[in-house]
Amino acid sequence: MLQPLHDNVVLKKEKAEKKTASGIILTTEVKDQPAIAEVIAVGEGTLVDGKLVPLSVKVGDKVVYKKYSTTELKIDEEEYLIIAEKDILAVYKG
Repeated sequence: MLQPLHDNVVLKKEKAEKKTASGIILTTEVKDQPAIAEVIAVGEGTLVDGKLVPLSVKVGDKVVYKKYSTTELKIDEEEYLIIAEKDILAVYKG
């Protein structure tokens, strides 16, 4: 498993729905996939004035992130993202 350093977070991308709520199967590729992912691992935090400040997100949170601020990584057919906590915009509670 990946263990991020400092203020970095490892995310697992949400799969884009291939079927609508009413059961219609979408046959074309969804170009604008949602920028929502689940937090898989978090770093130990960042140093502020010599003190370690822990991150505000935790493992299991679903978050909205800046799409173009990630490093994409594929391990064992699973897609992961590594992102700095400052590029996470919100915790999704939906």
